[in-house]
Amino acid sequence: MKLAGMASNRGRNLRHVADRAPGGAEFSVILTNDADAPVLDAAAERDIPTEVVERADGESREAHEERVLDTLDGYDVDLVALDGYMRVLTETFLDAAPTTLNVHPSLLPSFPGEDAHEQVLDAGVSVTGATVHVVTEAVDAGPVVTQEPVPVYADDDAAALKDRVLYDAEFKAYPRAIGWFATGEAEVVDGEVAVEADAAEAFPIRRIEGADRAADLRYGENPHQDAAVYGDASCEEPNVVAADQLNEGAKALSYNNYNDADGALNLIKEFEEPAAAVIKHTNPAGCATADTLAEAYADALATDPMSAFGGIVALNRPCDEETAELIIDSFKEVVVAPGYSDAALDVLFEKDNLRVLDVGGDELGPDVVSETHTDQSLVGGRLVQERDTWAPTESDLEFVTDVEPTEEQVETMLFAWKVLKHVKSNGVLFATDTETVGVGMGQVSRVDAVRLAAMKADEHAEGKDAAGAVMASDAFFPFPDGIEEAAEAGIEVVIQPGGSVNDDDVIEACDEHGIAMAFTGNRTFRHS
Repeated sequence: MKLAGMASNRGRNLRHVADRAPGGAEFSVILTNDADAPVLDAAAERDIPTEVVERADGESREAHEERVLDTLDGYDVDLVALDGYMRVLTETFLDAAPTTLNVHPSLLPSFPGEDAHEQVLDAGVSVTGATVHVVTEAVDAGPVVTQEPVPVYADDDAAALKDRVLYDAEFKAYPRAIGWFATGEAEVVDGEVAVEADAAEAFPIRRIEGADRAADLRYGENPHQDAAVYGDASCEEPNVVAADQLNEGAKALSYNNYNDADGALNLIKEFEEPAAAVIKHTNPAGCATADTLAEAYADALATDPMSAFGGIVALNRPCDEETAELIIDSFKEVVVAPGYSDAALDVLFEKDNLRVLDVGGDELGPDVVSETHTDQSLVGGRLVQERDTWAPTESDLEFVTDVEPTEEQVETMLFAWKVLKHVKSNGVLFATDTETVGVGMGQVSRVDAVRLAAMKADEHAEGKDAAGAVMASDAFFPFPDGIEEAAEAGIEVVIQPGGSVNDDDVIEACDEHGIAMAFTGNRTFRHS
């Protein structure tokens, strides 16, 4: 798509669009009605042809517009983009020119005109923004193509607000709108704008999210980094941001506490049975389910009590006194649960700096999960994906070896997979019954993840080891070497996605060692 830009001053939006080339749109020409306009130099720097068509003294608007049209007629133009073009266009221009867009520094129809920022501040509103609209003879009243909001802060003046609206709203909205027209996803039909791209769907063309600062944090991941936590008041799922900290005298949560507590809470939501998990640096140090919460916690802790030191405890049932007694037996940073008995609180409050969080909900399990997507910030944007809520059932498993697992081992396989979903990739996990035995996380080599899980099981686990355990892998084994390491550790069953070109070699290695193996058909990478 070829563009004609029209500006009377700096044309910063036009420059930004030229640099972005949304949808492949390119400027054929930039025209101004002021021979001294800085936009001329900016266009020359970008090798964009320029034209100056000034309005002569006493010249009518219509006559001036005819000369502008004559000038543009020498260029290939599919869309006209105005940016601070300080003339009201008449039907003389609009009827003859291609679709013409303008960007206005407010959320129209509120605050039209030249002094939008002053109007916003005088009105005392908390949100303003930018509007891209089709230009008509009515000033700032043409059909809206898209809008972008920005907050208004209590100490804003017009200059500060103008900068924020430009960089955070206009620079987003204008390229978006032009890109839609360039790719055919937007068009003007019978005086109305039809935008095919801007529809409600799982991954919409744009995301607008509001969050309120819930707390300033002492620092971020490290003391030299400033940090804050923001909350989404619309989230219905029990979460650590909205949790009540019951021992108000204890120090507030840190950045890392929030991150780890969120990971621990998400893990224990996987299970309908009483479950406990200990998290360290967002990885499970141990997890278990059992008939009672105290048994589950004891089994989880026994996986790696050394690594659990200073960790985060999450429970999916209200904490009772017996479980509380076990928790305070070693140093923990935070415990998070859907409630506490009075006796449990008396025990937990004995530790001055153990933060006690109540997320509510009574019993936590898969049915409390309501957030369907997760996101991860990047420099310059965000990654958004569906939340990984899938876990295999027995009917999903494809048994591929000569030896088949027992029903008890199948139960362990399904348990292990749910925990493995929360282990950083490359991740390998050993489990027996419904408790973890060893965890190998965050390795760049899958065979090293197996070795780490085996080392953890043999050297750090209390009262359990890898002999006879189930091994779960978050992605396929590309070679049989991972199976060889597992066999040496005493593994008897493997659950993994399958799908490697060397699956046959991996199956053969299992058969040689009498190991049962099942494929899930899905992997469960976790990189953040």
